[in-house]
Amino acid sequence: MGTGGTGEAKTTYREAMREALREALRSDDRVFLMGEDVGRYGGCFGVSLGLLEEFGPERVRDTPLSESAFVGAGIGAALSGMRPVVEIMTVNFSLLALDQILNNAATLLHMSGGQLPVPLVIRMTTGAGRQLAAQHSHSLEGWYAHIPGIRVLAPATLEDARHMLAPALTDPDPVLIFEHGSLYNVSGELLPPTAPVDLDHAAIRRPGTDISLITYGGSLPKAVAAADELAAEGVSAEVIDLRTLRPLDGAAVTASTARTHRAVVIDEAWRTGSLAAEVSARIAEESFYDLDAPVERVCSAEVPIPYARRLEEAALPQVADIVAAAHRAVD
Repeated sequence: MGTGGTGEAKTTYREAMREALREALRSDDRVFLMGEDVGRYGGCFGVSLGLLEEFGPERVRDTPLSESAFVGAGIGAALSGMRPVVEIMTVNFSLLALDQILNNAATLLHMSGGQLPVPLVIRMTTGAGRQLAAQHSHSLEGWYAHIPGIRVLAPATLEDARHMLAPALTDPDPVLIFEHGSLYNVSGELLPPTAPVDLDHAAIRRPGTDISLITYGGSLPKAVAAADELAAEGVSAEVIDLRTLRPLDGAAVTASTARTHRAVVIDEAWRTGSLAAEVSARIAEESFYDLDAPVERVCSAEVPIPYARRLEEAALPQVADIVAAAHRAVD
């Protein structure tokens, strides 16, 4: 990372995640990283590159290719007082460990009457847009947001990528961090933190008065770009970054809707049974009389994500789709 005279550091999302891991490993001997190819290879997406050389194989552990086994090992380590960070290569592979996550990690604190906290962090890459075809392009964070007993994070900015891990490691419940694959190469200036990252509240990424664009993760840059286009057309769009998908900050959503009286929910997952459906339902329940138009949703097409670039782009939410949905609500 390069540093300018203002105290800002030029970095990428990938490097910000790596620095968060480095800080965690340095500051607490109980923290270790484990997963497929996290050591000698440096991580499938290069996030852990160089950490094996710095911290050694006891702290950066390559695992066999068995998600159920190494997530289970992470749960056991957390129960024993360690602070494991488990990397699952991509979200589709997390389904092989779903029994461990749902039936063990998420339930043990509750079922033990508070005696067995599971301070486990699981990181995984999510999302499409990189021509990885149907088996490696899922957006399943909404599935996990359905499960009580876990916290679900979706860092979309450099600041959240850099600073969400530290508070996640202090949570007595398991924390799942979803890193959208399209964000790893995003670069920019990273300001020094002025306060700890708040894992309980959404963030207003752009204020506005005419319509709320509500999203998270890899769709945030598209929502901001749509807001820029709308501003050029005289429509003031507020952009809400949910950041934490469970527990969901419903108060931030309803407060924004009360200000703008219109809402578009953008979610790369499929529309049916999606997190966008949950957000839309909460708006209907809590802000119905504030609305001047029906809530719009922009989601992926109800198909397995195609491999061909043009078809993939057509299946995913795009800036033009968000702008069109906003106009339907405003016009």
